[in-house]
Amino acid sequence: MKKRVWTLIFIPFLLFYALPTGAAEKEDRKWQDETMYDVMVDRFNNGDNKNDYEVNVQDPKAFHGGDFLGIINKLDYIKDMGFTAIRLNSIFDNEENGYHGKWIQDFYKTEEHYGTMDEFKKLVKEAHKREMKVVLNFELNQVGPNHPWQTEADKKDWFREQKEDGLLSLNQDNQEVKNYLIDAAKWWIKESNIDGYYLERADLASERFMKEFVKEIKGAKDHFYLLGEVKSDDPATIANFQEMGIDGLIDYPLSENIRPIFDEVDNSLSELITNKEKLMAVYPDPYLMGSVMDTDDMIRFTHNTVTKNQHPGPRWKLALTYLYTTPGIPIVYYGSEIALEGGEGEANHRQMDFRTDKELIDYITKLGELREKYPSLTRGSLELLAEENELSVYKRTYEGETTVIAINNSSSSQDITIPSELLEDNKELRGLLSDDQVKSSEKGYTLFLDREEAEVYILAEKSGLNIPYVIATVVVYGAFLTFIILAWRRSKKKRAKQD
Repeated sequence: MKKRVWTLIFIPFLLFYALPTGAAEKEDRKWQDETMYDVMVDRFNNGDNKNDYEVNVQDPKAFHGGDFLGIINKLDYIKDMGFTAIRLNSIFDNEENGYHGKWIQDFYKTEEHYGTMDEFKKLVKEAHKREMKVVLNFELNQVGPNHPWQTEADKKDWFREQKEDGLLSLNQDNQEVKNYLIDAAKWWIKESNIDGYYLERADLASERFMKEFVKEIKGAKDHFYLLGEVKSDDPATIANFQEMGIDGLIDYPLSENIRPIFDEVDNSLSELITNKEKLMAVYPDPYLMGSVMDTDDMIRFTHNTVTKNQHPGPRWKLALTYLYTTPGIPIVYYGSEIALEGGEGEANHRQMDFRTDKELIDYITKLGELREKYPSLTRGSLELLAEENELSVYKRTYEGETTVIAINNSSSSQDITIPSELLEDNKELRGLLSDDQVKSSEKGYTLFLDREEAEVYILAEKSGLNIPYVIATVVVYGAFLTFIILAWRRSKKKRAKQD
């Protein structure tokens, strides 16, 4: 009888938690839901001293000791910041001082300074264990300046005219070169189970080669992601490569728009969303584009802010808020979370420092949590709601969920009112980065933001008791408590008769 009573007691709890909560079911992850951390292997973390030969941390052009084991040791660090994918520079065997991975000697071997093939496979496996994807830079266009192919008589037609940088430019229109690159790319997918390729300077390859490469590689593994780089400020030129089948490309026009806005306070945000909307209209799939502030061949954003006598922390917070809450896949270059400084060339590739202030890391972590929790931030439409001076407010909407983002890029506190007709009336906006709460009024929703502050809101029912939910809960508990009491009395009478 005791077991039966306890079972009955637990039934209301089961029914209570079975009641609908209004939350949408978690959909399958898509690439547009990812948030990517961009790692330069050699400059990130040294996990194995045994491969530290010809290492000189004082020489910006030499190897510094970062390796696969170093990344494995920091996967939880990356994961805890909310990143769901990592992008690595080319890891293939390189010539002397090819710490950046661009001077390839052998497409079928790992760079020995980074570690062994088994260690790379372990890195991919450990990332997958944490539900993180791995994207690898695959060089399509060049090999190192001293590659042995140039001395082989049967490979004279493998190269185009030599480039000014000394690297050997591959002739992908040569059928043997084409086959070699495609076979090598498919081999790495099969051997290591990576999830995507980053195709640097896809615009240097012929269109015919790119279409064939994309077709072959996309067929090698389901949901394999191809992220391309096209050095152009023309959105239509970039869009052409997405039409070829490359899933997404680095959105350089976006970066050129937002860097000058956020590297200094009191810059107008008037073109912030309108430019984004224009870009979205051009790209075949804007949600798969790569949104960046920094890459390995830019002057770091931190350097721009410091040059203008700005504190980089607030500048990064506002820029990342925009990056994380507009359509596209945020790609954050290693060190951005500590506002790492860096100029051109090797000055951009500074050593990562894990002993630093956590304020910006915590902010990035929170933004990552919001992207993970609210699908409107990764899949939703984009609409500008209001704009005054250096304060902009826009919304993302997806399947009944609405998030509202406000960014104040000014040096003074401001308020702004969103008219009721632009948002559902008689609701409230709940701050997700802070505890701000804004209820609707006759005028609409009036938001107040301090200087250099951003907020992400969720549009929700007004706070207070959910009366129908409370009544339903009381009825369920009442009915089962009555049943339990009656069952207990019946059992008591039965025992009395038996006595």
